[in-house]
Amino acid sequence: MSNPGRPLPVKPLISLLVGEQAREMMAVPELSRFLGPPDLISSWLPFSHSDYYTAEMGPRLARRLLSFLHLADPGALVEWKARCLELERRWSWGGRRLVNLDPGYMARERLVLSTGKNYTHRLYLGQGIYGEVTLQFQDRSWAALPWTYPDYASEPLLGLLTQIRKKYLWQLRSLQGKT
Repeated sequence: MSNPGRPLPVKPLISLLVGEQAREMMAVPELSRFLGPPDLISSWLPFSHSDYYTAEMGPRLARRLLSFLHLADPGALVEWKARCLELERRWSWGGRRLVNLDPGYMARERLVLSTGKNYTHRLYLGQGIYGEVTLQFQDRSWAALPWTYPDYASEPLLGLLTQIRKKYLWQLRSLQGKT
C-alpha cells in the first residue's frame, strides 16, 4: 500500500518564445510577481526547430529560459500556467500572441512542462491544463522521450538545464540540512 506524502519542492522554470519585435518586452518583472526573482536568465536562443508559431508570432523567433530562485510545490503548476496565459492574452496584439510562455518545473528526475493541449502522453492537472514529462534525468544525463521537442533534446538547452539542475540539487541539500 502506498502512503501519500508531500512531494519534494521543485524548481520553477519558464520558457519565453518571442518574435523579433517583442524581445525587449519586460516579461521578467511580471513573471517575478508570482514566481519570485529569477536565478538564471539565458541569452536569446534562435528557435529554428519548428515553424509552428511563425504564422502567429512572425519569423526569427527566439527562446529564453528562466529559472527561479525559490523552490515551490509542484501542484502550483496549474496556477503558473493560468497566470502565464493571462499575460499572453494581455500582450497580444491584433488577435496574435507576441509571446508564448511555457511554465514548468525541474524535479530531480524529470523536467515537466505545462500546456493547454491534450495528447496521449499528457496528464490532466485541472483548469484545462495538462502536464508533460519532457525530459528524464537518468545515468547522469538528460534523456529525451519520443515526444520531446527537438530544441529541448539538444544543446544549448540541455546544458542550461544541467546547470539549473545542479543549483536545484544544491538547494534541496540545503533544505534537508535545515530539517
